Amino acid sequence: MAHDVDLFVIGGGSGGVRAARIAAGHGAKVKIAEEYRVGGTCVIRGCVPKKLMVYASQYHEHFEDARGFGWTVGETRFDWATLIANKDKEIARLEAAYRANLERAGVEIVPQRAVVTGPHSVRLADGSTVTAGTILIATGAWPSDDDTLVGREHMISSNEVFHLAERPDHIVIAGGGYIAVEFAGVFAGLGTKVTLVYRGEKILRGFDEDLRDHLMAEYAKKGITLVMGETFSRIDKTGDGFTVHFRNGHAPIATDLVLGAIGRRPNTAGLGLDTAGVALDEIGAVKVDAESRSSVASIYAVGDVTNRVNLTPVAIREGHAFADTVFGGKRWAADHANIPTAVFSEPEIGTVGITETAARASGRAVDIYRATFKPMKHTLSGRDTRMLMKLVVDGETQKVLGVHICGPDAGEMIQLAGIAVKMGATKEDFDSTMAVHPTAAEELVTMRTPSARYPRAG
Repeated sequence: MAHDVDLFVIGGGSGGVRAARIAAGHGAKVKIAEEYRVGGTCVIRGCVPKKLMVYASQYHEHFEDARGFGWTVGETRFDWATLIANKDKEIARLEAAYRANLERAGVEIVPQRAVVTGPHSVRLADGSTVTAGTILIATGAWPSDDDTLVGREHMISSNEVFHLAERPDHIVIAGGGYIAVEFAGVFAGLGTKVTLVYRGEKILRGFDEDLRDHLMAEYAKKGITLVMGETFSRIDKTGDGFTVHFRNGHAPIATDLVLGAIGRRPNTAGLGLDTAGVALDEIGAVKVDAESRSSVASIYAVGDVTNRVNLTPVAIREGHAFADTVFGGKRWAADHANIPTAVFSEPEIGTVGITETAARASGRAVDIYRATFKPMKHTLSGRDTRMLMKLVVDGETQKVLGVHICGPDAGEMIQLAGIAVKMGATKEDFDSTMAVHPTAAEELVTMRTPSARYPRAG
C-alpha cells in the first residue's frame, strides 16, 4: 500500500533529527513534525544552554583564584540580562543549523503538533492527515510535577529557568538528580543563595557513594544549603516572594524563586498512541525492543520517551541505529552498557561503568583504588577544594569495572576513560599507560595500591 512518506518522525529533538537525516540519506522520503523549536530539550532548554550557564557561573572563582598567581582583578559585575541574551542568540544559531541540516538532507519539517491515529497515519494540528510506512516517536520527556502539592503553580520547572527576567537573590530547588544539582551549582556561582531540598539521604541517587559524599561536601563549602530527607508540603505566595513549607518538620523557608526538578516523565500524553495499540509502561514510556520497535510493527520510538538511558548521545545513537536498520539495510542496535556521563556540577562529575556498591552486590571479588587530593591549580589559589579519583576493579580478572571522578574537567576525562572501559581494559592496561605529567588525569594510571579489597562472596 502506498503512503505519503516512508518515515514520519514526531519530535524534532536530538534522536528524531538524527533518525530523519540518516533515513533520508538512505533514500527514504521523510517528514518530521515539531510543534515548538527544532533541536529538542538538549539544544533549546537543556544540556547546551545549561552548560553555557555553568561556564558563566565559574568566573567568580576564576577572578578570586587569579590573586594567587599574581594577577590583580579589578571590580567585577555580573549582568544576568547579558548572559540570557547571549545564550538565546547561540541557541537560535544552533536551531537554525539543525533546520538547515534537515533541509539539506531532504527532510520536510512540519512545524505543527502531530498525533498518531493508526499504525500508518498521523493527524496534524491543521486537521490534515499524513500516512507513513513507518512512524518514529521521538518526543522526549517533560518535567514531572507533584499534582498533590498545594501551591505548585508558584514553582517553575527546568523549562522556565532558562528564561528568567532576573537572577533571584535566593532560590529553593527541589530534587537531587542532574538538573537540580547542576542548577544549584549554577545559581550559587552567580551569587544566588541556594537551598537544595531532596527526599533522599544523599543527592545523585544511583551514582557511586564516594561521588555523592564528595560532591555534597564540596557544595557545603560553597555555601549551598543541603536539606536532605525532606519534601515540600505547600508553597505560599508572600508579597514579592514565596514561603516553602515541609512535610518532615524542617522550618519554613522564605525565598524569591522555587525550582522543581524532581524528575522527568516520557512525553506521550495526548499523542494518540493508545489509538494505534502502542504499549506503554506504568509511567507512560513507550515499550520497545532492542531495535526500538514498539508493540506495533510499524511504530518505533527512541530517546527519553522510551525511558531506557535518558541522555542525549543515547537518543542520537538509537535514532541512527533505527534509521540504518529500517532504511539502510545495516542492522544494528545501540549498546546501553558502560555509557560514560557527566554531571556539570561545580566541581563536575564524570563516571562510567558500575559503582562500588553494584560491584560488591554482584558477589565478585572487588578491588577499590581511591585517591583524593588538592588540584594543582589550587595549591596557589588557596581554594579549599579536593578532587576524587576512583577505580572499581574485578579482584580476579583485574578488569576495570568503573571509573568515577569528581573535580575539574571530569567530563572531558571520562569520555576517554569510557573508551578504555568499553574495550574491557584491565588495571594492568591502566598501569602500563605512561602518565601525562603534571595533570590530574595521571592519577588514573598511577594508583598502585588498593584502598580496599573485598573477597568473592561465599
